[in-house]
Amino acid sequence: MKIKSPYLIIILSFLAIIGIGSILLVLPFATTGEGGILYIDAFFTSVSAVCVTGLSVVSNVGAEFTLFGKIVIAILIEIGGLSILTFASFIYLILGKKIAASNEFVLKEALNQNSAKDISKLVRRIIYFSLGIQLVGALVNLIVFVPYYNDFGQGLGVSIFHAVSSFNNAGLDVFGFPNNMIEFKDNILLNISTMVLIISGGLGFVVLNDVFLRKKGKIISLHTKMVLIMTSILLVLGVFVFKLSMYDDISWLQAIFWSVTTRTAGFTTLDMSTISNAGYVMSIFLMFVGASPCSTGGGIKTTTFFVIIITLVYYAQGKKAHFMHREIARHISFKAMILTFVSIMYVCLVALLLCFAEPELDMRAIMFETVSAFGTVGISMGITPSLTVFSKIVLCITMFFGRLGPLTIISIGNKNWFVGAKEEEVKYMEENVIIG
Repeated sequence: MKIKSPYLIIILSFLAIIGIGSILLVLPFATTGEGGILYIDAFFTSVSAVCVTGLSVVSNVGAEFTLFGKIVIAILIEIGGLSILTFASFIYLILGKKIAASNEFVLKEALNQNSAKDISKLVRRIIYFSLGIQLVGALVNLIVFVPYYNDFGQGLGVSIFHAVSSFNNAGLDVFGFPNNMIEFKDNILLNISTMVLIISGGLGFVVLNDVFLRKKGKIISLHTKMVLIMTSILLVLGVFVFKLSMYDDISWLQAIFWSVTTRTAGFTTLDMSTISNAGYVMSIFLMFVGASPCSTGGGIKTTTFFVIIITLVYYAQGKKAHFMHREIARHISFKAMILTFVSIMYVCLVALLLCFAEPELDMRAIMFETVSAFGTVGISMGITPSLTVFSKIVLCITMFFGRLGPLTIISIGNKNWFVGAKEEEVKYMEENVIIG
């Protein structure tokens, strides 16, 4: 029996959840208004939740969705952040079943691993650790939201939803007012708890496992070191650019939060109308790079950007790329270049399509919306609700493309994914081509 491509299975699993979510959200009792919402808006919301993006065509998620609708959105975010395959495998494991070898390869690709070895153990750790972090985050949030709403039930619901949305880098909120987290821009506890959840989800499960759950004496992997270094550099760089370019319009707490949230989270404590040109460019850059591999975030990923920098630096010196006394495999550098190139071309194509579809909108806002959708960030300059159906569909595809990753999408036709796959039998003579 021929085994189906893991890339196709991953794509179909996400599409299935998006479809189910859109049907549930279009039901009349999912929204507070009469007759529910249009299917395209329900579909867009489902895609945004499953792809943990946060863009919304609904002006106020907290006010326009009922308790049922909010629960559906929270579940979609959780499934989208950790992936349906991870959840399904976890349920399979706790029932005492063993994951088949073919399914282990699918999980390997879904979790962006180099090997299927110990994949079952990793699945358990991902679920337990992720739910544990979100539980702690929800308990901390209670301290803020219960007094704010003066109602334990509502405070509990908002606390749980916000913890789920923060850890999964979704950026959707149910606070009940349209300006996201601006109301809490000076609340140190909520800002810190939200940033910790965002960073935890954005570092990636491999890094969390390597840092917190590694065996005594085991050396931290090169991947983890790259992620931690690149994440720290981007966060610090973002803070200083935002603060220096908007000195009077932003506090240090807001600058730190904005640097964290533009890395695919989507929450904001900043009035978008006050963002400077330098802040705009920096935001685009951070959204495009995004989070880290095997995380709840999007973008081209921190390690991709790190590998590209190292490759360029050592290429200029006529040397092979290496880091911390380890040579970077040539196919990894090649993969990083392809991923970045495809991502840039795709973002440009989408921005061009939106320019044709929305000629009255500012190019600045269109580019921001495009990169935000691709990086599964969810921050908007306020144009999402006014978009045409065509533009909404384009952004849905972009969120899907960004969540699964360009390499997963373009690898659907790859027939050599399985172990022992034969190399191409036809060999061609090499020919030099003048470039540069």
